[in-house]
Amino acid sequence: MDGRGRSGAERGDAVQGLRRRGLAVVGVVTAVLLVPAQNAFAGGPTDKSSTETDTETGLKGDDLYAKATAISYDTSKNGSGSSVGSVAVSGSAWTPPACWYAPQWTAEQFAKETEAGYKEISGDANQPAHARSASYEFRQMYKDGEYKNYNLDKQDEGMWWGAVENPNAPILKRTACNSKLPFWVENGETPDIENAITPEILAGLAYEQIKVPGTEVTLSPEGTTKVNLSTWAWLEKGDFQPVSVTASLDTPGLNIQATTTATPVALKLEPGTDDATTFPASGECQINDDGSIGEPYAKGKADETPPCGITYLRSSGDGTYRLRATITWDITWTGTGGAGGDLPDGTFGNDQEVTVQEIQSVNR
Repeated sequence: MDGRGRSGAERGDAVQGLRRRGLAVVGVVTAVLLVPAQNAFAGGPTDKSSTETDTETGLKGDDLYAKATAISYDTSKNGSGSSVGSVAVSGSAWTPPACWYAPQWTAEQFAKETEAGYKEISGDANQPAHARSASYEFRQMYKDGEYKNYNLDKQDEGMWWGAVENPNAPILKRTACNSKLPFWVENGETPDIENAITPEILAGLAYEQIKVPGTEVTLSPEGTTKVNLSTWAWLEKGDFQPVSVTASLDTPGLNIQATTTATPVALKLEPGTDDATTFPASGECQINDDGSIGEPYAKGKADETPPCGITYLRSSGDGTYRLRATITWDITWTGTGGAGGDLPDGTFGNDQEVTVQEIQSVNR
């Protein structure tokens, strides 16, 4: 039991009850009010469409909530075109960050939002007593308790940090940071706590934004091939180049960034049937020095083994085989302060239909 005669379980029930009601007050994220707006903004660029200016802070529209919406993405060096898609993590259980702690509010913003949340709940006769009590306790912690008057006298010295959810992560993982209440951090410092925003976390978020081109390979013979006839497969040089995305956090409290780069390293061919032989035997064709993959078929090479290709051993009958061509991308990152390293490889592929016919012979 706490000093007010309420058990921790009761306090937790009050918090969860308020979260379920989805009260639209931005400030009290982890204790009393879990805001739907935060989920919509987390990890993405701020919507600048609103032009209404707050009279107290001088900030316009959604700029009022500095939040992690300050994370922006430079995708100018990303893949483009109608066939692009996101890479899938290969050979690893790694996933992009599900949640993190980041600077979200100036002292003025936090005070304004907390007071607004308190007035909304305390003034609503339909709110249960435990909800009004939880709101009061949260307000007092920052107004007259552990902190004094929301640190308004330190307005230019730091920011309030809070939990941010990655809306792309599974619900149980992205709420893992919600147990920690908002806390004060001096400008330019990164708190020594788990999941505090770092260049490496930004690199993981940039990974999520990477787009790479599709991988429809050129085949010879094209579309229709023959049983036991080598089918050459290749991609021209210039079809696949490194792509990158830069994620940046730029707030008065912290300014960091990270660039995640995907570099193509190999093409894997999966014939769509076990009745086939791939070249090389592994089905993995390495990228040549000039950026091409495999080698175009040329007249006179019919009896040669292709450096990248397939020989089908059985007819596809009245149907087709679904050839899958997948590019493996090596993923690396660099960030503020010389940080950097490797992230798990990513893959992206496309399917294309191949018809395989028996070679017809005529007996005389």
